[in-house]
Amino acid sequence: MKLLDTALLLAGLSATGTHAAPAPAALPAATAATPAKPPPATAAPAATENAALPPPSSAAQKLYTAARADILQVRVLLKNGRTQSSVGSGFLIGTGDLVVTNYHVVSQFALDPDTYVGEWVDTAGQRGNVELLAVDVLHDLAVIRVSRHGTGFFKMPAQLATLTQGQYLYSMGNPLDLGFAISEGAYNGVVTRSFYDQLMFTGPINSGMSGGPSVTASGDVAGINVSKRLDGELVSFLVPARYAQQLLEQAAHLNQPPKDFKPVVTAQLLAHQDAMVARLLATPLSLKAMGPYRVPVRESEQMRCWGRSNVKADKPYTIDNTSCAMESAIFISGALQTGQVSMRHEFLRSSELGALRFAELASTSFKNESFGSYKSASLTGPHCTEQFVRNATVPLRAVMCVRAYRKFPGLYDFSLLAASTDEPLMNLQSRIDASGVSYANGLRVTRTFLEALARTPSNKLAGKP
Repeated sequence: MKLLDTALLLAGLSATGTHAAPAPAALPAATAATPAKPPPATAAPAATENAALPPPSSAAQKLYTAARADILQVRVLLKNGRTQSSVGSGFLIGTGDLVVTNYHVVSQFALDPDTYVGEWVDTAGQRGNVELLAVDVLHDLAVIRVSRHGTGFFKMPAQLATLTQGQYLYSMGNPLDLGFAISEGAYNGVVTRSFYDQLMFTGPINSGMSGGPSVTASGDVAGINVSKRLDGELVSFLVPARYAQQLLEQAAHLNQPPKDFKPVVTAQLLAHQDAMVARLLATPLSLKAMGPYRVPVRESEQMRCWGRSNVKADKPYTIDNTSCAMESAIFISGALQTGQVSMRHEFLRSSELGALRFAELASTSFKNESFGSYKSASLTGPHCTEQFVRNATVPLRAVMCVRAYRKFPGLYDFSLLAASTDEPLMNLQSRIDASGVSYANGLRVTRTFLEALARTPSNKLAGKP
């Protein structure tokens, strides 16, 4: 049974015809539908942006002097020739040999150990090999073992420090691969727009500081440097220390680290997508009016909606856009981020174009949609099915495309594009993209979206009782 047939049967819809799917244009791997107006904020791994560090205070200097022996640079090297591929930071816990860092710092040798290896370098210039013990891709954390021990400065006690907004924090690492350093800023609460809690740090976190510690004035670990806002000034993010505490406990009880971390990552992603879909569909999707149509959206702490219109443009038609997208994604590799849902609606109308010219305009817009590349090393090419269908109130032309993850079995990217076919001079095009979901959850999300598209009865539009 074809993919769209399955979704429609589950939704109780009727298929009225089958047509060949248009050939999608190539897009980079894991590219979701572009919002009409993207959220002004996108948190990116801290290893991406350059900025100068302010001079440290005397308190920061004292902290750094006490902690410097336990701060490490974590390097990813090509096995062949041992040339440097990427760098980050980490820190030794207690007097043991375990180091906390970010998953995105070690992701290359976690997923491709035949090509990459890890190396640590301390502030004295000593170095050695890295052994990966445990990863938590959902919170962007990893625990590694190194061939030296800590002095005991960084501790992860059972009772972590309680933070208050405005409290000074001090982040350490190796910014821009220039040398070990410390920067100071303020704790400003828990960020709720991320699917998982993050701490807002109003201070600089620069490339190479990812995985380094952020501590209080008394030296208690508050969080782990992870990312910064690319559109802001000194708006950075930390992984709360409690997640590192949990991962350290897992690592301490391991008899043997996994030989292959891809199944570990897969299991974590499958758990995430179950939670993500459950939260998305916990309540009915909200409906917004676009002309005579009602379109489903979801506005929440994790998902923001944006709109725009070309109503003032000198064109013989008008386009209104509404887009909703999750503001965070899960970093898997430099070529793949996943675990997101986005929705987009475009309402096209004209009073100047004839029916034939308008149909050509709407059809061109529909065909210009892309569903991913056939050349991706991360996902298979899109398998698409197109049909004309009808839900409870609207006849639609619909295309369903599915892509499978090559290295993470059981995970898929689903895309559904639907266009109304009931008006000669009006057209609604709606799209939902769900990345990193199971096949069953992909069908569930797209079916719910397709069912929710509706048309307001004409008597209500006219204001009749």
